[in-house]
Amino acid sequence: MAPSIFFLFCTWIVFLILLPASFADSLCRPDESSALMEFKQSFRVDRTWWGCDYPKVESWSLAGHGDCCSWDGVKCDEATGHVTGLDLNGSCLFGTITSNTSLFRLLHLESLNLAFNDFNASSIPHGFGNLSKLHYLNLSYSEFSGKVPSDISRLSRLISLDLSRMWGDLEMPNLGNFVQNLTMLRELDLSNTSIPSPFPHVLANLSSLKSLKLANCQLNGELPVSIFRLPNLEVLHIGNNDNLSGFIPELHWGSRLKSLSLSGTNFSGEIPVSIGNLIFLNELSISDCGFSGSLPASLGNLSKLSYLDISSNEFQGSLPASLGNLSEFAYLDISSNEFQGQIPACFANLTRLSTLSLVSTNFNGGIWHWLANLAKLTDLYLTGNISTSSKIPYPNKSEIPNSLWKLKDLEILDLSGNNLSGTVDLHRLKNLEDLYLDFNNISFVSKTEMNTTLPKLSDLSLESCDLNEFPKILGHLSGLEWIDLSHNKIGGSIPTWMGNGSRESLWFVDLSHNFLTGFVDNRINLLLPNLTYLDISSNSLKMRLPTPPPSVSYYNISNNILFGDMQSICRAKSLVTLDLSNNSLNGTIPTCLKNIHSLEILDLGKNKLDGSIPRAYPKGCALTLIDLAENRLQGPVPRSLTKCKMLECLNLGHNQILDGFPSWLSELTNLKVVILKSNNFHGPIETYRSRFNFSNLHIMDLSDNSFDGELPSKMLQSFHAMKVPVGQDRLEYMNTLADITSPSYTFQRIFDYGMKLMNKGTEREYPKVPYALMGIDLSNNKFQGCIPDVIGDLKSLLLLSLSNNILTGSIPLSLANPTRLESLDLSRNKLSGEIPQQLAQLTFLSSFNVSHNQLSGPIPQGSQFNTFATDSFTMNEGLCGEPLPKKCTMAGDNVPFPPSRMEGEESPFNLDWKFVLIGVGVGFLVGVVLGNLIIDEKSKWFLYYSKRMAKRWNKSRRH
Repeated sequence: MAPSIFFLFCTWIVFLILLPASFADSLCRPDESSALMEFKQSFRVDRTWWGCDYPKVESWSLAGHGDCCSWDGVKCDEATGHVTGLDLNGSCLFGTITSNTSLFRLLHLESLNLAFNDFNASSIPHGFGNLSKLHYLNLSYSEFSGKVPSDISRLSRLISLDLSRMWGDLEMPNLGNFVQNLTMLRELDLSNTSIPSPFPHVLANLSSLKSLKLANCQLNGELPVSIFRLPNLEVLHIGNNDNLSGFIPELHWGSRLKSLSLSGTNFSGEIPVSIGNLIFLNELSISDCGFSGSLPASLGNLSKLSYLDISSNEFQGSLPASLGNLSEFAYLDISSNEFQGQIPACFANLTRLSTLSLVSTNFNGGIWHWLANLAKLTDLYLTGNISTSSKIPYPNKSEIPNSLWKLKDLEILDLSGNNLSGTVDLHRLKNLEDLYLDFNNISFVSKTEMNTTLPKLSDLSLESCDLNEFPKILGHLSGLEWIDLSHNKIGGSIPTWMGNGSRESLWFVDLSHNFLTGFVDNRINLLLPNLTYLDISSNSLKMRLPTPPPSVSYYNISNNILFGDMQSICRAKSLVTLDLSNNSLNGTIPTCLKNIHSLEILDLGKNKLDGSIPRAYPKGCALTLIDLAENRLQGPVPRSLTKCKMLECLNLGHNQILDGFPSWLSELTNLKVVILKSNNFHGPIETYRSRFNFSNLHIMDLSDNSFDGELPSKMLQSFHAMKVPVGQDRLEYMNTLADITSPSYTFQRIFDYGMKLMNKGTEREYPKVPYALMGIDLSNNKFQGCIPDVIGDLKSLLLLSLSNNILTGSIPLSLANPTRLESLDLSRNKLSGEIPQQLAQLTFLSSFNVSHNQLSGPIPQGSQFNTFATDSFTMNEGLCGEPLPKKCTMAGDNVPFPPSRMEGEESPFNLDWKFVLIGVGVGFLVGVVLGNLIIDEKSKWFLYYSKRMAKRWNKSRRH
């Protein structure tokens, strides 16, 4: 028995030793292993994707034992071998998930994370609803688009759902219906998903919710107060929903809320004192809302609060000193409010602060004396006249304090807009990365050894600092990326040492509005291989066009004295904005420009360019603005411009272009500005076959050409934007946004439309054109016939000039309909008849000219007409009344005629005023003859005679 027992014991030991290996060999189910491999093969790995961490799927292989449970990102149930978890977060996947993906064969999945991959803007496929055991689903930041499939809402076991994103077009039309069955949800993140609907009240029924993130979802309506009272809620982020309103209610003691973000919503009211009950709160962000009143002192009870952003509200009063008790503070932004008094000195106790922002505040007390205590500050924003209104304990209250240079951990320092003066001593700020000193009056400490200064500085902005030379520190910076020295007084040549240490890193350079004359050694090649943005406009550069690096996308050297041709521009293959206007460049426009597919803004105006406009623009042309005005260009307008579907502004004025009217321009439905003035355009604008669709047009200037025929009624009818009232008080300008892509991010630069327009009799330069400006100038052509009534439909019209044509007929009554009309010029035509009395109702009319016509009758009186000078009416022999010396004797000197009806208006007395005047004249004569008669019983004869005269007048009126 003993040997048998021993044998059994040994066998059992061997079994126990071999059991894990045997189990491991059979742990992964072959069908699920195959499904995972098929899923892997449906994608390619893209290591350049910004969300890429490392490609986990590269470790997957069926070679050897092929146990999928040992693969990166795969988790299996130890008992059954089924795949229960798949975490491919940041796995560099690129491709599309379709509804027949093998992923949906993993029916035992409980956790699925596909975040931070690139699914190529494809739709989230139907099929996730089949994974009925899912507790955790994360598809965030993975470039999905389209509508969220409804079958996800069938996953009733879901505890966490994250579909958040940074950009894209993911939509969820009805969030209320979607979450109705997801009663076990603890975490829901749909940030940046489009949900254009009122905030769904059903969310207040999800009592298990711990985290609710619906930021930037286009939600509207009012947030139900019950959301704040969810028993387990710890995180509530609903910021950046502009149309979502609400208020912070009274909050009960014991709430678990840790993070509350309402920034960028329409929340308002005061912060309740009971906010001090949120003893677990560590983050409060309510910036850019409508909150008002004073801050409650109970905020000082929030001992765990480390992040507070209350910027851009309407808070008043003084800051509660209790805030100085919050020793955990790491981030504090109280910018752009209406606080008064001083910042409490106890703020010196906030020694853990890493970010402090006091932009555009009204504090009248100094901060410099306690600022040095904040030794851990990394980001300091003091923009907007903090110091100039402060009682700083220094002899010169606007002097830069030495306490700043003690903050050795500073990475970002923004002192712009403070009118500070003094010397900047940066040699101790070794960690500084971004420095903004715009709109101050500063100089730099000169060091003999500067090669160790500011090794991390990447952004340096010194706009309007009254500098008259390049700071020598620029020659000793090794990683500079951004430099702005615009609007200073720097003269001479641009030194080569400026980019010596930063040649590879520098991508943004703005030297505009200085007195620069050129480059050292007359160099014209810019040896900055990664330069993306270059602005040297408004200087005194007298040289040939500098050759840009191929990487440049924003290139502005306008308002200089550049000469020679511009062929070197062809080296720039990535141009988005090219502005070489107001120089002396000659030669032809390089044909390479039409092949730069990224080009959006082309401004070559005010040069000496000749030849023709390049032809054959490609399909997909991205141009939004073309300004070639004031050159010597010839030939026709190339019809291939119709491929530039995004074009908004076309300015070809003051050239020598010979062509008929390019009616095909109306195919470009985004056009807002068309200026063809002062060229050799000729012929009629429209024929009976003409079709126009200038639906977005604001300005049409065809003046000083040789157009003939009748005024183009059909074209005028298509100006739909001019028919819609535009708020004249809108402080907006016509412009376009140019995308500038840096090595690390993309930002936008506003490019304003600038042009010359005739306004009130003089040509006026518009560096910026108000969005509300609507104008038509057809003057100095050969148009004939009558002024069409349809002009009266353009009710937003501000400027109208039809002068110096051959127009006949009368001035239409409909010209009184554009009630905002400011300038009306009909001079030098052959117009006849009277000036409509209705025009006196144009109360904004400040310039009016009908001189050199054949008009007659009385000039309207009252309103703006009393302000017009004689030369507005001269050379019309039949006109009378003020301001002309000729009196209107028919109705008495300077007696204004009764105002006529507006177009379409019914008069209570359907009278013809010409016959009324006849009657008045006859009555006057009878009165003179019978003036000496004594009225007695013979007065019956007088009454009888008067009745006869009245009948005669009525009879003549009927005939």
